[in-house]
Amino acid sequence: MSDMNYNNCECDQRESCDCDCKCYCECERNRTLAPNRTTLKCGCPGAVTLPLATIAGTNFTVATVTVDTKGYRKPCIKFEFASNIVTTVAVLSLNFQIFKQCKNQLVPIPVGPVWTFSRLVAVTESDSFTFFVCDCDICDAECCTYSVVATVAGVATVGVTSINNATLGAIVVDNATGC
Repeated sequence: MSDMNYNNCECDQRESCDCDCKCYCECERNRTLAPNRTTLKCGCPGAVTLPLATIAGTNFTVATVTVDTKGYRKPCIKFEFASNIVTTVAVLSLNFQIFKQCKNQLVPIPVGPVWTFSRLVAVTESDSFTFFVCDCDICDAECCTYSVVATVAGVATVGVTSINNATLGAIVVDNATGC
């Protein structure tokens, strides 16, 4: 077949294309993807309103994103959480933490530290609240759902509080080459 052109394809061999531009891969398996790949995943913005006198220990899931690390070697994920917290004559303390739940896992496990938002004086105010956390303890080819959970800390809340435009984004990188 002298009329064949060889191009790159996602396998260990080559892709052949005939004169009619019909291409096929000359291999049985996919090749390893290039190292240092990066993928951006964004969750859908959400909102939660805490009812009056919400008791301590009450949990609210405020944002989620699902990440699939198939094709990555030694993946590492940087999560970025952003929200707008609006208080109306409210006093409260909220703890935020990211949890991950992967296939065949019955209970979500925490990722990173707890982040705290506090309003100690009953005022009407709006604040942006953001943090980021990295998770490099991931198996290759694993699909996990990550959730930001807000927990009422201390005593019951006073006033009305809304967590608006809560968004969780993920930047997935391939660390196959190390630092």
